Amino acid sequence: MSTSNNQSYGNHSARGVSTVVPPENGGFPNPGLPPHEHRQADVSRRAEKRAERMVAGMFLLSILGVIAFIAAYFLVSPTETNIFAEQGTPSAVWWSNLIIGLSLAVAIFFIGAAAVHWAKTLMPDEEMVEERHDIRSDDDTREVAVGIIKDGLEESGIARRPLIVTTMVAALAALPVAVLAPLSTFGPLPGNKFHHTFWGYGRQDGQPIRLTRDHDGTPILASDVAMNSIFHVMPEGLTEETPHWLEERAKAATVIVRIDPALGKNEESLANGYEGILAFSKICTHVGCPVALYEQQTHHMLCPCHQSTFDVTDGAKVIFGPAHRPLPQLPIEVDSEGYLVATGDFPEPIGPSFWDIHKDK
Repeated sequence: MSTSNNQSYGNHSARGVSTVVPPENGGFPNPGLPPHEHRQADVSRRAEKRAERMVAGMFLLSILGVIAFIAAYFLVSPTETNIFAEQGTPSAVWWSNLIIGLSLAVAIFFIGAAAVHWAKTLMPDEEMVEERHDIRSDDDTREVAVGIIKDGLEESGIARRPLIVTTMVAALAALPVAVLAPLSTFGPLPGNKFHHTFWGYGRQDGQPIRLTRDHDGTPILASDVAMNSIFHVMPEGLTEETPHWLEERAKAATVIVRIDPALGKNEESLANGYEGILAFSKICTHVGCPVALYEQQTHHMLCPCHQSTFDVTDGAKVIFGPAHRPLPQLPIEVDSEGYLVATGDFPEPIGPSFWDIHKDK
């Protein structure tokens, strides 16, 4: 409803068309803001100090949560030391999840609770009304705004409450330790371990290592490798008695394929093979998945994880996908009995490219 009378209802003046309806027409006056109610901390120094100690105590509880998290990570492990249950059992996993989860929850919860309690009991809570203005204020107004912010910081008591500030900073500084502490158990960096495999240092008296079928360990005759066939192979002599057997198998995983040498596009790659039989690392140079799919018609090997595609006829160069370098090629030949043997190790580190970051170029 509108009114043309210059009447005032509450804090609003009705001039021309107004959204404020006169009381006689069923409207109501602008109620304005209710009277400000002082909190105990506003009128009592004792209550103020009590609230300050509560906030500081919550920050301290957060720090204790971080300490408990670190202690639980090492003393309540599901697979190693566990002070509540036998290691490696479901009970050990249960206790580890419980204690680590609760301690981290305490560390995070009490930082938030302290911030909320600080705001509700000690920071100013008076409501203010300010008329809207242009987005860009003049310089004088901007200086006033900066002054308001400074006054707000002063009223919040940051400068006058060193106990809260100290414990807050300590709690916020301690929380990241809960994330960084587990990093110490991730083990050492791989270093140059991926520069060398069993194909190189597993040779006895400098003799070439025979290529054997992965599933039964039998050596492979060159005549056994049919055109466009693929074999998954391992080095002879790599057995369960070999130190770090599983790790060595993972690094030494290799595939061999046979192509028509006339199709070869890379002379160096053909020279490292035998009559079109070529051996490449099975570990994808993207993130280390097994490259185990071979297309006989296109002579492409594919990684099933992210579809990186390698051209066998061109030294296993990348022709599609996220991998950034070819599959390392294992140099092979045949021995006096006609069996395929490796004449040396892979010429470069196997596996994802980020493992190769420290390699001398």
